[in-house]
Amino acid sequence: MDVKFHYGVALISAMYLLISCSVPTSTTDASHTGGSATANGHIPVIDHTLADKGGELYKQNCVFCHQADAIGKPGVAPSLTNKELLSVASDKFFFTTIHDGRPGTGMPPFAHLGKENIGAIIAFLRGHAKLPSRYAAVDEEEPTQGDPRLGTIWFHQICSTCHGPDGNGYAAGGTGTAIGKTGFLDKASDGFIRITVKEGRSNTRMLPFQGPEAMANLTDREIDDIIAYLRTVPSQN
Repeated sequence: MDVKFHYGVALISAMYLLISCSVPTSTTDASHTGGSATANGHIPVIDHTLADKGGELYKQNCVFCHQADAIGKPGVAPSLTNKELLSVASDKFFFTTIHDGRPGTGMPPFAHLGKENIGAIIAFLRGHAKLPSRYAAVDEEEPTQGDPRLGTIWFHQICSTCHGPDGNGYAAGGTGTAIGKTGFLDKASDGFIRITVKEGRSNTRMLPFQGPEAMANLTDREIDDIIAYLRTVPSQN
């Protein structure tokens, strides 16, 4: 009887395991969006009712800096509908940026809008996506092992022209965003920065910096050196 009992328990356990393995795991990060689906490897599936609401909220709160089509304006505000950005930026990245703002820049916090309304704005932005979402893979890339001393050289020779000598962006008179401030660096993974430097942002001033058509064909190590340097910048300012 003991043998039959243990056999039965084992059989039931195996059935539960099989059932649990057959249930698809959601890849949707809806915790910050109020329901917009951003499954990695696919172009986001958008709740259009939510996105329409987000479009109205965008007009009321964001259009003044980011323009009516959310394509941004050099020296004022970055594009929010750039296809590369929408592909690599997680909903959390967008949510915390909108909620917290970017201290020391022209981007104020919009925490007063609340989670649902911020989520609606994100759904509106996701509606412009043209590339599959890949933020999970990007954010899971290995942290930089670069040399900040070498990164200082590359940054000041290549990046400071647009982003300013201390990464202060528009405040320094540059056409690039403030990538040397904690408001950005606390939200952006090394993978996010790495892929942005490599691929650039189409239809913006941010050109690619790797490949045959790049503005400067940086190696993977040189890009990681720049990231390592950027991580030290806030403590120097």
